[in-house]
Amino acid sequence: MIITDTHTHLYSEAFDEDRVEMMQRTLDANISRLFVPAIDSNYTASMLQLEKDYPDHVFLMMGLHPTHVKDNYKDELLHVEEMLNSHKFYAVGEIGIDLYWDKSTLAIQQDAFRYQIKLAKQYQLPIVIHCREAFDEIFEILEEEKSEDLFGIFHCFTGTLEQANQAISYNMKLGIGGVATFKNGKIDQFLNKIDLNHIVLETDSPYLAPKPYRGKRNESSYILKVLEKLSEIYSISEEKIADITTQNSKAVFGV
Repeated sequence: MIITDTHTHLYSEAFDEDRVEMMQRTLDANISRLFVPAIDSNYTASMLQLEKDYPDHVFLMMGLHPTHVKDNYKDELLHVEEMLNSHKFYAVGEIGIDLYWDKSTLAIQQDAFRYQIKLAKQYQLPIVIHCREAFDEIFEILEEEKSEDLFGIFHCFTGTLEQANQAISYNMKLGIGGVATFKNGKIDQFLNKIDLNHIVLETDSPYLAPKPYRGKRNESSYILKVLEKLSEIYSISEEKIADITTQNSKAVFGV
């Protein structure tokens, strides 16, 4: 059984004390495909080191996270473009809009999102979307940009069934993680109405740890709890869920 974590911040400072042990736990659990999103240029060196240390298991993305879209965002976007031009990446991400922390940056977040979608099309790469309290704003841009060459993953999907179907209509898979195990997560109530072909697994580690680790540091090995929950929701084996979601991740990332 091969399990794929489509979204894990393995370079996070949260793992600085025990990264080697954490990675070993992950690989020992057959979680052998780890897709790592970017945040901003400050993390590029540590991402590249991670790829060097685990070349058979770590697959990098490049992008500017919406909460890091600041006054210098055009310099950051230039860095994204330079990296895409000089190194192999598997997605442009994570990108999108986040209105939870700061609504005042909406205009520049929209600009950065549009620009990075264009980069993804130019480099024939998927996008990995971060959305927090911004479904309408993100759908508006996806509607403008929709085309056969726009596809990817709606990371950490926490919307309604209607929003799920809308995301899928834009060639997006839904990234499902720890929220599916939360009592108040809500997505567990309708997930079985969505074909598994539209689902990929993720942890978003070190964030959003699933039950029974909620509130603690998350890590990629905890994706087993998400797998367990989806097996329960869909009433099929964990092996089958792992196989289908891994195939879905290959369809998105091309590897």
